[in-house]
Amino acid sequence: MYAIVIRMKEQSAATSVLSVRVSPAERALLEEAAAQSRTTLSEFMRRKAVEAAEAEVLERGVVTIAAKDWEAFEAWLERPAEPIAALSALARRAPSWKK
Repeated sequence: MYAIVIRMKEQSAATSVLSVRVSPAERALLEEAAAQSRTTLSEFMRRKAVEAAEAEVLERGVVTIAAKDWEAFEAWLERPAEPIAALSALARRAPSWKK
């Protein structure tokens, strides 16, 4: 096993270290990919890890609605909100800083 240390950086200032364990075969593959990209192994790993993280976060932040359900969803959005008694009571109370 090898330990690859990735320095996460913003622009040019490295501020955080991330260590990853990989097999010898994985390291060889990563080194070859970095060489083909004409970059260092650390920069290649950082760039690819950030790309994967951004894709994962984006994927979980997007909601897909089937076409057959779209009209029902729009109708639900356009409906007036139902009052919530506890929320209405809270809105009528004087703020704590005015008590």
